[in-house]
Amino acid sequence: MNGTAWGNDVARRARVRGSLLGGAIGDALGNPVEFLSLSGIRRAHGEDGVRGLVADGDGAVGRVTDDTQMTLFTAEGLIRAHSRAMSKGIGGAETAVVRNAYLRWLDTQNHPAPPARGGDDLIRTGWLRQQRFLYARRAPGNACLTGLAAGHIPDPAGTLGRPGPVNTGSKGCGTVMRSAPFGLIGAGATAGFGLAARCAQITHGHPTGAYAAGAFAAIIAHLLEGDSMAGAVLRAMELLARHPGHEETTAALRAAVDLSAQGAPTAEKVELLGEGWVAEEALAIAVYCALVLPGGDEVAQALLLSVNHSGDSDSTGAVCGNLLGARHGDVRLPPSWLALTEGRSVIAELADDLCLEFEQAVDWPQERYPAC
Repeated sequence: MNGTAWGNDVARRARVRGSLLGGAIGDALGNPVEFLSLSGIRRAHGEDGVRGLVADGDGAVGRVTDDTQMTLFTAEGLIRAHSRAMSKGIGGAETAVVRNAYLRWLDTQNHPAPPARGGDDLIRTGWLRQQRFLYARRAPGNACLTGLAAGHIPDPAGTLGRPGPVNTGSKGCGTVMRSAPFGLIGAGATAGFGLAARCAQITHGHPTGAYAAGAFAAIIAHLLEGDSMAGAVLRAMELLARHPGHEETTAALRAAVDLSAQGAPTAEKVELLGEGWVAEEALAIAVYCALVLPGGDEVAQALLLSVNHSGDSDSTGAVCGNLLGARHGDVRLPPSWLALTEGRSVIAELADDLCLEFEQAVDWPQERYPAC
């Protein structure tokens, strides 16, 4: 895994920050209405649905879920994998190191606070796992939980398009909602696609789950390079079409693209694409919302569109926020929402670390990103 030289590209850093922070905002917007139908959302919040961050069942505003949690651990895993490759002069351990990062996330679901490290433990290390706000169980996906317990490390050079051995029939949106960082490392769309797809198989075995994650990472990579939303989606679809068994993911993205050309957006149109519980539907909903409202001054409206539907509102909101942030940067994110989003300072700090690691060799303190 070789990142490209970025230099002092302020716009690119803003897009990395924007993608991670935008995903967290979308996650927090959708969290309180995740399990409500569209009619239920309208009964609770009015005919236009939620129009900003609202309180969850505990009365808290701005809480993120497992979508943001796992995205942060993806970013941490990629930092540590690249740091390892640079220090040792060899790559190839990316899927294993990312899986270790997901095991740190699993600790946040199984413990109330950071558990003690023992002996030569490579898992319970680093600064991210010390962040107390991450120790919250907010409806994590079952395939993510059980998949990590299976202990599978996908072959970094393995063939895509075949069912994986873990949760073979599962294509839940847990593959997509955590995969934005694969497109943010500056390695290009093809590399981001492949790594995201293979790491998806750590927990989900259905090829569509892997392809949707890969296509999402490819879109993010194109946006990072300054492409338009429409251009990034179409180029990712061209990449996707090279892989056997891509048809289900391609059909979902094609439906999103076609729907975005059919007049003004509505929640009812969003629901034509599904509910977002499975990977290709979550990606399609997020892409539709980002395509139909692509302007920098439309970020808030696109995010609201992405969560006001019957289905997995936090995941579709998170993926849409990742896309919009990668396109427009952090400066276009609604400031009042950002101010209330849980963990925003940690998210911004991790985004900066991701940029630093892939811009230049960094001699990280061992307590921050230990050798692994």
